[in-house]
Amino acid sequence: MIRAVLVTARPLQWVKNGFVVVAPLFAKRIHEPDVALATAAAVGLFCLASSGVYLLNDFRDRERDRLHPEKRDRPLARGDLSPKVAVIAAVVAIALSLLGAAAFCPELSGILALYVGIQVLYSWWLRQIVLVDLFCIMSGFVLRVLAGGVVAGVEVSSWLVLTTIFVSLFLALCKRRAEVAALEEASDGHRRTLAEYDPYFLDQLISVTTASVVICYSLYTLDERTVTEFATKNLVFTVPFVIYGIFRYLFLVHRREGGGSPATALVSDAWLAVNACAWLAVTTAILYG
Repeated sequence: MIRAVLVTARPLQWVKNGFVVVAPLFAKRIHEPDVALATAAAVGLFCLASSGVYLLNDFRDRERDRLHPEKRDRPLARGDLSPKVAVIAAVVAIALSLLGAAAFCPELSGILALYVGIQVLYSWWLRQIVLVDLFCIMSGFVLRVLAGGVVAGVEVSSWLVLTTIFVSLFLALCKRRAEVAALEEASDGHRRTLAEYDPYFLDQLISVTTASVVICYSLYTLDERTVTEFATKNLVFTVPFVIYGIFRYLFLVHRREGGGSPATALVSDAWLAVNACAWLAVTTAILYG
């Protein structure tokens, strides 16, 4: 039972909580012990909250997941985990995350509560609304970035917020495309919203977000405030890593039938993982070198 709960909590998806580190990293404060500790605590609380949300989501979807070629193997859909146990575990995880945030940083608790509220509404209702479902996913990433700024006591750059918005929409759109491709004609039987999406429409939106990510991140590296704050123009040399990462992800989506899970793609595709590590290493060297 414990193993089933852990699997349903999706620890692999915790990699998404790395977005909490974005603000402290680009504020050149992640190396400070107190900031590093506060950031780690915020990441841990988001891991706890997101796991609770995943448990509730799988409880809600256990019947539909049995129609999905991959999701049917989830513990709740397969019958390996009791729905009652899943709900109890979810409530405990979310409660602990909110109580921990309230004791640690009241402002963080507000962001975390908003995150949980949006994600629960997404699981129960908002994901049934075309396009709104994508913006719910996007909000989770933006709130993570803002949380990092709060615990580090730094102002988050507007360019970083915009980049996060478009990156998260890009990932959400690729996820939808992978789901539609996997389910094909049975997509409306799994989730009504998926029947409203088709590959051509999704490809148009992916093109928009792809260009927006590259433009926003590039403008951030070239922004006068960024150059002045970091006393260097070299951050622009991290742009190729961002472009390659997007191109590689699109390759996985269109040529390898991937993209259903960004976290899985990051740990399973060696080229994507190496590129992410290289971007982090070069960025850190430029900012802190």
